[in-house]
Amino acid sequence: MRNPGQFILSFLLALLYACTSFSEAGNRSRAPNIARLIRVDPSGKGDFKRIQDAINAVPSNNSELVFILVEPGTYREKIMVPADKPFVTLSGRSASTTIITGSNSGDIFGSPTVSVLASNFVGRYLTIQNTHGLGAKAVALRVSGDRVVFLACRITSHQDTLFDDVGRHYYSNCYIEGDTDFIFGNAASLFQKCHVHSVSGGGGFITAQHRASPSENTGFVFLGCTITGLTNTFLGRPWGPYSRVVFALSYMSSAILPQGWDNWGDPSKQRTVYYGQYKCYGPGANTSRRVPWSRVLIGKDVSPLLTTNMVDQQSWFRNVPSIFDEANLNSKNLVENIRCVHMS
Repeated sequence: MRNPGQFILSFLLALLYACTSFSEAGNRSRAPNIARLIRVDPSGKGDFKRIQDAINAVPSNNSELVFILVEPGTYREKIMVPADKPFVTLSGRSASTTIITGSNSGDIFGSPTVSVLASNFVGRYLTIQNTHGLGAKAVALRVSGDRVVFLACRITSHQDTLFDDVGRHYYSNCYIEGDTDFIFGNAASLFQKCHVHSVSGGGGFITAQHRASPSENTGFVFLGCTITGLTNTFLGRPWGPYSRVVFALSYMSSAILPQGWDNWGDPSKQRTVYYGQYKCYGPGANTSRRVPWSRVLIGKDVSPLLTTNMVDQQSWFRNVPSIFDEANLNSKNLVENIRCVHMS
């Protein structure tokens, strides 16, 4: 097995590649800072009343930037962004006022309220929730595209909240809530300055990372996050035998169980998982009683993770477009309003 430094370096190099590819892909569109604007307004004052109708209006094999501005409201929809519709930004004005909600359960592929299959997708200032409740798989958000970003979103359910399926993903300043395996999948993802909250009544699991072989460069990194819960919560358990999760410079409340990790009833996975912690703090961060097969990382192991250029969020996604197709503008003040929302 690679040493800790090699793992984190190779993993973050993959993330850096995603940053570069994402930027270059965006620049191959019609022009780097010009976008087609589509407005969704439930009152009927926009181009569409429903979000899915706006997504359907994006042409197949799309190659231009499309900015879908979702006005405040509660949207009771099941939304999918197909794989052949890349370069889409879906943006509310505030997560507290722009809510996408559903209540499906039973299957991780069929239950998501929102499914993102497209690459080069950006989601901003949205609440995405599945209100089904306890006791069943009820995904709020499935992310299966490559080079996907979520900024300042609220993602909530109980079991299997965030299906972080495949691809390279970046979550910044998001709130993610659930109780059982509520951040799961086999993506290569960086969670920066996110608040992760367990609502489990006891014995819940935050992560279930699915890396199946040592050749897969996937894993979850939580950097500068806040980890809280109601009571007695594990940091994670291995969905796949080579599961990889790292928490760095993050606050952990007393809800985190002292042992930290669970082997999901399979002791053989203890030899192959990679679970690490670096300079976390708070009452739940004490490593003295962690399971012996987890790792307490030191500076040389995580120095690539702490390089500003490697994790600068601006390199992960497009700036807010400053020019929109005139045919799509309903007001001369609209562009300025969009800038204000996204630069706050």
